[in-house]
Amino acid sequence: MNATPSSNDFILQVEHLSMKFGGLVAIGDLSFQARRGEITALIGPNGAGKTTVFNCITGFYKPTEGMMTLNRNDGSTYLLERLPNHEIPARAKVARTFQNIRLFSGMTLLENLLVAQHNKLMKASGYTLLGLFGFPSYRQASAESIELARHWLEKADLVDRADDPAGDLPYGAQRRLEIARAMCTGPELLCLDEPAAGLNPKESAALNELLMGIKSTGTSILLIEHDMSVVMQISDHVVVLEYGRKISDGNPASVRTDPRVIAAYLGVDDEEVETVLTEVGDEDVIEQLDTGPDSAHGPGNTASMMAGPVSDSVEHANEGERVTVSKGASKAAQVDARAASVASKPQSAAKPAAKSGTAKAAPNKPAAKAPAAKAGSASKGKDTAAKPTAGKRGGRK
Repeated sequence: MNATPSSNDFILQVEHLSMKFGGLVAIGDLSFQARRGEITALIGPNGAGKTTVFNCITGFYKPTEGMMTLNRNDGSTYLLERLPNHEIPARAKVARTFQNIRLFSGMTLLENLLVAQHNKLMKASGYTLLGLFGFPSYRQASAESIELARHWLEKADLVDRADDPAGDLPYGAQRRLEIARAMCTGPELLCLDEPAAGLNPKESAALNELLMGIKSTGTSILLIEHDMSVVMQISDHVVVLEYGRKISDGNPASVRTDPRVIAAYLGVDDEEVETVLTEVGDEDVIEQLDTGPDSAHGPGNTASMMAGPVSDSVEHANEGERVTVSKGASKAAQVDARAASVASKPQSAAKPAAKSGTAKAAPNKPAAKAPAAKAGSASKGKDTAAKPTAGKRGGRK
């Protein structure tokens, strides 16, 4: 019998998170949890709102609605939406990297990692005075900081270049250095925004090895990534977003075969969704189309965007907002709508509908004129010979 997980099993709990920029709803009623000591991946098509979620968690944005609870190992709990942004890394122990590399390119690798420990060194120096006079407490803190920096340089396979400028490193090595710098802050939750972007297969393998090493230390990782080879190999839990709402949530195997996820990533036309799912899926995936929408995946009635069928516009009654969206924009919503329509139709009525092309072709005008064309075809050459052929094709359609 499996025990129900307690709140302490989750390092991060996001509940009903919404982020609005004027009339634009970037995140709508998003809820998910990240387990302690695991790698949780946040994936989705471009524009799904993944980086906006990161910006809310790390304090760059203050969410319009919702609650984000971080549970530290010592039992303390922090509501991230209420903390000033500079206290989120200092008190809640949340660190992050960005899509664009933000290293100090003129500093050495070792100096970049020492900068990450600036607060600890300043406190040990008595804010300059103890450091100036070389007090033992500052010398000890300085030695510990250098040792920690060298430890993470070794984990990132960069210790041989500790004294080289960071700007001289190849792109993949700079990515690993940025992650090592974040780890020097001592985070309990590490947020990585597309760390594998632009990496070749060898560099991606080195990144995977580094992330698995970080996980082994007990640090939890929240990951945004488009490289599915990275996500599926190292993730313990995957959350999928589309247009600011959650469309799937589970282990990598279940998410990979979810029809909503397949449709959202393929971006196919409405008429092609079922065909593509049939080609790329298996019987278990196709059978899921016969069920209704899963209310556990995605927003409820209070969602701010894309909660129901996709329409020309979405109104928000609470604040009188109106957000224009294109018809058929959400491929996941198309799968839900198709599944609902299939479930509501009797099985006997579904089969004749598949042959609708035959029924439509019957009243074809060229087919009706075919016998008249045949009567005088002997003396009229190519043009008259073409008409009966066209009539016959119309009759077979």
